Amino acid sequence: MLVNLDNVVLEGEEDFAAMLEASERRVVSGAMQTGEIVAINDEYAMVAVPNEKIEASLRLSEIQDENGKLLFNKGDKIEVFVTSGRGRPSASYKKALKMHKIVEKIAELADDYKDKVIEAKVIKKNKGGFILEYDGVDVFMPRRDSAVREDDKAIGKTYKVAIVNLDRENNSIVVSRKRFFELDDVNRQNMSSKLLENDGVQNGVVAKIAPFGIFVDIGGIEGLVHYTELSHKGPVNPVKNFKEGDAVVVKVLGYDEKKRRLSLSMKALGDDPWKEIEKELEVGYAIKVSVSNIEAYGAFVDLGNDIEGFLHISEISWDKNIKHPSQYLSVGQEIDVEIIEIDTESKRLRVSLKRLLDKPFAKFAKTHQVGEIIKGKIATLTDFGAFVKLDGVDGLLHNEDAFWDKELKCKNEFKVGDEIEVKIIKIDKENERISLSKKLLDHSPAKEFAKTHKVDDVVNAKVIDVKDFGVFVKIDEMEALIRNDDIYPLKKDEIVSGQKIECVITHIDEENNKVRASIKRLERQKEKETLKAFNAEEKITLGDKLKNRL
Repeated sequence: MLVNLDNVVLEGEEDFAAMLEASERRVVSGAMQTGEIVAINDEYAMVAVPNEKIEASLRLSEIQDENGKLLFNKGDKIEVFVTSGRGRPSASYKKALKMHKIVEKIAELADDYKDKVIEAKVIKKNKGGFILEYDGVDVFMPRRDSAVREDDKAIGKTYKVAIVNLDRENNSIVVSRKRFFELDDVNRQNMSSKLLENDGVQNGVVAKIAPFGIFVDIGGIEGLVHYTELSHKGPVNPVKNFKEGDAVVVKVLGYDEKKRRLSLSMKALGDDPWKEIEKELEVGYAIKVSVSNIEAYGAFVDLGNDIEGFLHISEISWDKNIKHPSQYLSVGQEIDVEIIEIDTESKRLRVSLKRLLDKPFAKFAKTHQVGEIIKGKIATLTDFGAFVKLDGVDGLLHNEDAFWDKELKCKNEFKVGDEIEVKIIKIDKENERISLSKKLLDHSPAKEFAKTHKVDDVVNAKVIDVKDFGVFVKIDEMEALIRNDDIYPLKKDEIVSGQKIECVITHIDEENNKVRASIKRLERQKEKETLKAFNAEEKITLGDKLKNRL
């Protein structure tokens, strides 16, 4: 007798055998029967079967080949699976064929079925669990043995399961995923014990790669090499360094029962080089390394003994404007570096490339001097001026040192990359700063002014600005300052922009482009001239009187 697995339900303490007995009492509700086709219409064939008062309906599509030709005709005997309900019973030829396969599969499994591990695909669920397909045969997996959290997500998935029951009388196969896990755990633990023998060194194949490590298959047992266990160099990026199918040698550290996998290591295959590094290297040593990886923040360098050092971007070059390490380095390039830190406890080694190179400022200070005229390129523009690249160093050109006109600014007159000629006006060795001037290469307006004006010239000026410390005036397009002490006899609070005043030039500084004038000095000059004229007149008058007396 054959049972329809769709009707099987396991509840409480009831087991599958009990359900089979219940099904046996309802043979006509789901059983194999041999009947005779008594009629055929467009959709169904009517099959007369024993124990049924009326014929069972069989869908015509079940007995047609792929071209639509009938495989059976009226009067033919046919074995079908019959299911009866309140109305006309239904028959299925395909189910009957499947049931025959079950019989064959049970015979094939014989007495060695117990705990046999198979792969089966979940095709649907019923009230008691799931129906799975195994080698063209339907098998039943009770929900309590499924280890499935969400039923709907299980449909279509293929699982490894263990055969736990084989009922020859009712021709049914029951499987358990839960039992498979139990068997698999025992197998893994046994294999893990064997793998730990001979120092646990094993050959394996990379099965899967994740950001946190690589999964390695060792004879059917999968293990994880965490990224911290890949190398003594420190955390290694698994994605960049491995690919699926790579052959690797690993050491078995143990078995994680909770995660059901081996814990593996690659760095444990050899001695820890950090234990010997302090004996061989010291801070300040110069060593040859190979660039192994480049990131935006620096480069990793290989010392060749499974130790990796870090070269920060700030230690690559004395150039402060370096944007990316790739401007100076490439993977595989061999370079000489200086060790600047060794931390064996944290397994960290830092190196510097620039410290083995001449410091650009020191070199510049030796080969250049104040007053020298030099060419450079605009490297950076700011609100206060520009930085000019000069033989590997940057010099600062302030706005006030760039133009005689105080209204002009570097950011409006230059662009990055422009080549300009400048004069070195200061080399600050203590602070490593270089000050530049561009305006000193041109004649100052004061120098031109001095060609037509001199100190003590009396001039007419126009007030352009009033400050706390004095008054600025224009003298023939040249700006001059009248300090507060030189305003007398005028009153400062009565002076306004645009006012015309008479003053005398008191100072012309051609180098610094400064001119000063004075109203007070002009008044004194006028007083002297008046007194001189008065004295001259008095002298003449007195002489005339003496002549008259004589």
